[in-house]
Amino acid sequence: MVNRSRSAGTTAGKHPVRTAAQVVGAVFVLVGVLGFIPGITSDYDTMQFAGHESEAKLLGLFQVSILHNLVHLAFGVAGLALARTISGARAYLIGGGAVYLVLWLYGLVVDHESAANFVPLNNADNWLHLGLGVGMIALGLALTRRPADRR
Repeated sequence: MVNRSRSAGTTAGKHPVRTAAQVVGAVFVLVGVLGFIPGITSDYDTMQFAGHESEAKLLGLFQVSILHNLVHLAFGVAGLALARTISGARAYLIGGGAVYLVLWLYGLVVDHESAANFVPLNNADNWLHLGLGVGMIALGLALTRRPADRR
């Protein structure tokens, strides 16, 4: 039997960073599914595949499209897959957080009525992306810190 260390990024044992990545991934899958449910998504009949013309809003707040929902689903599935190892979970949280910070910046500079807003994004999405980016990076770093030597 091979003894695999948790720090080597194996699946041995439950690690808090793996749990965090699983929870984040599951929430993204749930959000992706909810984006396709009329009633939970308002103005569902205006949903477009992509582009700012989609007026559908998840929970009446976050502008979504079919592409936006599919991205949430894919991002969630990636998180669940990467959460199988400590190193994968850490990479998902930190890398995904960085992606969300870039998306936040993009949402701040892009004209929300332009073709460049293809996802689509609105102000509520932008601020949520900032929180997700900071939160995911913080989780990835905090949950994989090595304890300080006690002398």
